[in-house]
Amino acid sequence: MAAKVIDGKAFAATVREKVASHVTRLKEENGITPGLAVVLVGEDPASQVYVRSKGKQTVEVGMNSYEHKLDASTSEADLLALIDKLNNDPAVHGILVQLPLPSHLNSDLVINSIDPAKDVDGFHISNVGLLGTGQKAMVPCTPLGCLMMLRDYHGSLSGMNAVVIGRSNIVGKPMANLLLGDSCTVTIAHSRTKDLAAVVRQADIVVAAVGRPEMVHGDWIKEGATVIDVGINRVDAGEGKTRLVGDVHYESASAVAGAITPVPGGVGPMTIACLLANTLTACCRANGLAEPEGLTA
Repeated sequence: MAAKVIDGKAFAATVREKVASHVTRLKEENGITPGLAVVLVGEDPASQVYVRSKGKQTVEVGMNSYEHKLDASTSEADLLALIDKLNNDPAVHGILVQLPLPSHLNSDLVINSIDPAKDVDGFHISNVGLLGTGQKAMVPCTPLGCLMMLRDYHGSLSGMNAVVIGRSNIVGKPMANLLLGDSCTVTIAHSRTKDLAAVVRQADIVVAAVGRPEMVHGDWIKEGATVIDVGINRVDAGEGKTRLVGDVHYESASAVAGAITPVPGGVGPMTIACLLANTLTACCRANGLAEPEGLTA
């Protein structure tokens, strides 16, 4: 029996609708409009496309969008001064510095200069610590999107065995902490895990975020397991063309799994949707208002 396809594009649209509805109420009842500031340094083509998409979707849900595009030669002092200005601007509830930064800039220093309450990427060391200790934090967008889809499909995740393949600070580690928070039994595996296939085969939930094209095959997957594929890899499709694939071999895995996210159209669309949700959450927290239901960890 073929796996149920978890449609991230449709789910992201639902998240944006919820955000937009809550933003409308904030405006009408409290006179508050959430604001997201995105800082782009340099002219990386992929980053430019991503920033444009973020700005467009921010406006579509009724929020204020503030874009700051800086030259690639911008000094660290000037970038930090801009972030300090945004930290102190009450109209800005979320701040995102688009990565990667030019090599002369210290990414850790820059990220950790953002007010943790406005760190809608969830990368600030304070938010990492809060999440790791089970406290209220701003949560990284991609893992938050994965958690939302898992909760929607399963309801309760309590007691389920989850394997996260990948140990990055952006996805793997926060994903493991989120799953622990929902009472899963969690294993963090990676490329050096001994007999990785056997470890994955024990999982009710598999989150693949290792960055290797189609590494996880169907014979790694326990029958009926839920597979969340975070990978986005561009591979050769012949005749000078390329195609996008995940970290999971979709055809073989979908024949075994109970549910699976496709690539593209799975986890990817959820990232910006959760960025908007985080901005709304940050706005509500800043104003002492109830957090949006179903849009937080």
